[in-house]
Amino acid sequence: MKTTYKLAEISEVAESLLREADSRILLFYGAMGSGKTTIIKEIAAKLGVKDLTNSPTFSLVNEYVTGKGDRMYHFDFYRIEKEEEAFDIGFEEYLDSGNWCLIEWPEKVENLLPLDSVVIRIDINPDDSRTIQLTKNV
Repeated sequence: MKTTYKLAEISEVAESLLREADSRILLFYGAMGSGKTTIIKEIAAKLGVKDLTNSPTFSLVNEYVTGKGDRMYHFDFYRIEKEEEAFDIGFEEYLDSGNWCLIEWPEKVENLLPLDSVVIRIDINPDDSRTIQLTKNV
């Protein structure tokens, strides 16, 4: 899946991502300000999360409950320096939980990521639209 969108179309993009993803582990790659947190907030809304969602930049992970009672974990590894910091919060247990794991800055924990993850790349276009591409982690 590859699509270009404006902010007004983000709801449809989030629906498409959820429909196309064949894993609950979603890896979000993109430059600072590309819209990773924005699309994650919309995905959370589509999953029925009622809580206010925000980026866990300082806590590394935020936990939410979906409309079906499942857990959704939102990780932001921008500030970590070593993969060991992810171990300290029990990252592997989160990945093995079977719950939704939405991960910003996954390149910081590359060696810990399962191969069945879904890669989502977001690029900023000159007209301020975004191009998003979904592929398998390989």
